[in-house]
Amino acid sequence: MRLFAAVLPPPRAVAELAAAVRPLRDDRLRWTAESGWHFTLAFLGEVRQELLPDLHARLARAAQRTAPFDLRLHGSGHFGDRALWAGAAGGLDALRMLAERADAAARRAGVPMEQHRRYTPHLTLARSRDGATPLRPYLESLAGFEGTPWRADTLSLVRSNLPAGPGPGERPRYETAAAWPLAGG
Repeated sequence: MRLFAAVLPPPRAVAELAAAVRPLRDDRLRWTAESGWHFTLAFLGEVRQELLPDLHARLARAAQRTAPFDLRLHGSGHFGDRALWAGAAGGLDALRMLAERADAAARRAGVPMEQHRRYTPHLTLARSRDGATPLRPYLESLAGFEGTPWRADTLSLVRSNLPAGPGPGERPRYETAAAWPLAGG
């Protein structure tokens, strides 16, 4: 199954961001579904069934070693000309540490991971259809966005169900496969 570790913003935070993004939505970008907004900590890709028990145990330990922390959705950014995202503010050191722990848990469980990169906290809002759509107007519109702080208190393992075909409007569907409370002190 195709999996990633994530922190999921609460409905109130999603609603605030959705209100800021709504006036920007157009057909020039492929917008992600609000129901799937998340902060990916570690992308695991296709994980073999036999690795799941050890992966679950290791992610549970990572969550147990991490204290809950405050976050808020904040501003915007981009990856080249291909992706527009909302950023985070608040407990970024804790979020980065949780990302490191999730990545290490997956590696130790035997999940073949991509080369490790510095974690950039982001929530993907949209992707360019062709790489030619200028993102600057969207970035400028969201630059001052400040969401209400919320408590990140759960590490989630999310399953990504890819669309059956390339039809218009097809998007991945996400479902939480497992979740662990952050309990460190």
